[in-house]
Amino acid sequence: MIQPVILCGGYGTRLWPLSRPNRPKAFLKLLGERTLFQKALDRVADPAHFAQPIVVAGRDHANLIAEQAVLHSLILEPEARDTAPAIALAAARLSPESVMLVCPSDHYIADREAFLRGVASAETLAAEGLLVCFGVNPDRAETGYGYIELGDSLGHGNRIARFVEKPDANTARSYVARGDFVWNAGIFVLRAGDYLSELEKQRPEMARWVRLAVDGGHEDRGTFHPAVQEFCAIEGESVDYAVMENTQRAAVVSADMGWTDVGNWDALRTARTADGKRNVVSAGNAELIDCRGVMIESDGPRVSAVGLRDVTIVVDGDEVLVVAHGSASNVAKLRGIKGE
Repeated sequence: MIQPVILCGGYGTRLWPLSRPNRPKAFLKLLGERTLFQKALDRVADPAHFAQPIVVAGRDHANLIAEQAVLHSLILEPEARDTAPAIALAAARLSPESVMLVCPSDHYIADREAFLRGVASAETLAAEGLLVCFGVNPDRAETGYGYIELGDSLGHGNRIARFVEKPDANTARSYVARGDFVWNAGIFVLRAGDYLSELEKQRPEMARWVRLAVDGGHEDRGTFHPAVQEFCAIEGESVDYAVMENTQRAAVVSADMGWTDVGNWDALRTARTADGKRNVVSAGNAELIDCRGVMIESDGPRVSAVGLRDVTIVVDGDEVLVVAHGSASNVAKLRGIKGE
């Protein structure tokens, strides 16, 4: 049985104003009638292959989780400390031999069967003691994703030659042309004991504080609360930086599963179905005349657009966002997001 671990985090800045700190994108119905969080749970719902998921989240999102899912295992972090400690919390409460499938709660995967095939391949490598991440073959020179250079073949996957942070456009084009780079999807398959031993090796202080936080924590009706003082003493860091980029046991499995991290409005527009003029009207009342590549998202007010090209318009409550395609990564810089 594979143990799914669903990570809930984020502050809702890149898909503002629809996504906000009190309702991050994971809990929104962005692609269909179920939220991204619910879709993440749906992908691991087969009891023949998966154990009951463990969800790791912040206390601020506990109510949203309760509204959208019936869970028996929830870990609530007193403060956000990034993905490396979050994964360690779950690993420390499992047997060392447990194979963990670690998934973000706010990514979209169109092809569930391809995802499951990737999990099966990754499980084989994880059983050999490797720490496996999912890679996605790039179909464009995307500058918003991290990349992984493929190393030696392992049969079901590859060794990881190196991780590369978000590249500039020219570098991204060279990666796509070479054919030996994949996008880093941020999904991991690894045994609990292997992860903890590697964390102890690479980040001994983090591992120590996680263990103390678990030992001093308490469980209340299916929800585990780590010891506050000990957990907050952890210096937060992502699993990529803390473990994967340093370990000699890193591997990658390529899975072409229609993946996107729905990281900004451009990514969401790409994931949605457009009409013949590349326009997307996903919610609300809208009229478009002589428009191409326009996406409209409104929670009620009518939006009319004439003669626009490659623009996204979002209306949510008393906030309106107009952003040109290609500039969506700058939305998080807006002062209005933080009430400034």
